[in-house]
Amino acid sequence: MESYYVDLHVHIGRTEKGNPVKISGSKHLTFFNIAHEASERKGMDLIGIIDCHSPTVQDEILHYLNLGDMEEMEGGGIQYHQTTILLGSEIEVRDPDMGPAHLLVYLPDLQTMQDFTSWMRKHMKNVELSSQRIYVPARILQEEVVGRGGILIPAHIFTPHKSVYGSATSRMENLLDMSKIAAVELGLSADSAMAGTISELDRYTFVTNSDAHSLAKIGREYNRMAMQKANFTELTKALAHQDGRSVLANYGLNPRLGKYHRTYCVQCESILDESAMAVERCLFCGGKRIVRGVMERVQSLSDRDEPYFPSYRPPYHFQVPLEFIPGLGRKKIDLLLARFGTEMNILHKVILEDLADVIGLESAGYIVQAREDTLVLEVGGGGRYGKVQRHE
Repeated sequence: MESYYVDLHVHIGRTEKGNPVKISGSKHLTFFNIAHEASERKGMDLIGIIDCHSPTVQDEILHYLNLGDMEEMEGGGIQYHQTTILLGSEIEVRDPDMGPAHLLVYLPDLQTMQDFTSWMRKHMKNVELSSQRIYVPARILQEEVVGRGGILIPAHIFTPHKSVYGSATSRMENLLDMSKIAAVELGLSADSAMAGTISELDRYTFVTNSDAHSLAKIGREYNRMAMQKANFTELTKALAHQDGRSVLANYGLNPRLGKYHRTYCVQCESILDESAMAVERCLFCGGKRIVRGVMERVQSLSDRDEPYFPSYRPPYHFQVPLEFIPGLGRKKIDLLLARFGTEMNILHKVILEDLADVIGLESAGYIVQAREDTLVLEVGGGGRYGKVQRHE
C-alpha cells in the first residue's frame, strides 16, 4: 500500500479559448494548467477538478487525450505526469423549504461524465458554468450519480453560503439519502473536532480540500490516503475504508485562518461572539448585516459536548500553506520550489537548515512552526482570512 496526497476540490476559471466556467475563478485555472501545477509544483498525486461537466472543458480534455499528453487510466481518472485527475462536478441543489447547498460529484471516466452532462442539461439553465442550480430534488441527483457508478460528497458543509448545514438545513438527513454519501467535506473554517460533535456525521469519512479559485490555492487543504494506486476505484475504497485502503490524515487550515470561522459584522468589521449580539444586531454598532460564523453554527447544531472520534477517523493536522507564511512572496516560493521540488516536500520534509539557506531563518522558522502547530494566529471571519502573526 502506498501513501498519496489528494485534493478533491479545484475549480476551472476559464477554458484555453477564454470561455468562462467558474466566474470567480482565475483565468489561469484551465484544465491543463491545473494538471501541470498539481504535478510539477504542488506534488499532488490525485486532484479532483470539479467543473468537468462543462462541454467546453470536455472538449479540452479530449484534445489532450488525442494528443497523447494525457491518458485515461484503468480504474478511473486521467493521468498527467505524476498526477491523476478525477473528473468531478460541483452542483447546487435547493429542495423545498430549504436554502441552497453545494454537492460534489465524481465519475470514473469521461464517457460517463459526458452522459451525466446530457442528463443535467435537461434540468439546468447553463450546463457550461460551474456550481449551477439543478432543478431536481437532491435525492434524485444522488440516484443519478450512484447509478452511473459515481460518488457524492457534500461540499464545505458548514460555510454560511450554500452548504448543507450553513444555509440549507439543520439535519443532513432532511436533504440527502444518507446511504448515498461517500464522505463529507469539512471546509476551510472547520476541523474534525468541530464536526465530531454532530452525531449524524459519525458514519462518514471526513475530507479536507482546497476549493481552489487560483493555481496558488491548490493544496491549501488536502488529504493523505493509503491506496494501491491513485485512481477513482482506489479512492472510493479509501473513503469507505475497505480492503486496507483509508484516509491516513487530513491536512487543513487551522479553522482560525478560515474566512468564515467566526461571526462577523459587515458594517463595523468586528468579529462577534454570541455575547456581542442582541437579537441579530451587533452590540458594537447596532448593525444588522451579520455573517454567521462556522464556529457558532456548529455549536448550535452540536448534540454532544465532546467530539467523537471513531477508529477509522484520521488525525487532523493544522497545515499552513506557503502563501500564508510571513515574508514569503512569489519569488521566494519559486526559489524553494526550484531547490526542493514540490510544495508537499517543502511543507513536510525539508529540514530547517536547508529551508533557511534559501529563504532565511525567520521564514524557515515559520514553516517549521507550522508543522509543529505552534504559530500564533489572528482569527478570520466575515469573508476575510485569518493570518499568521509575525514575531515581535
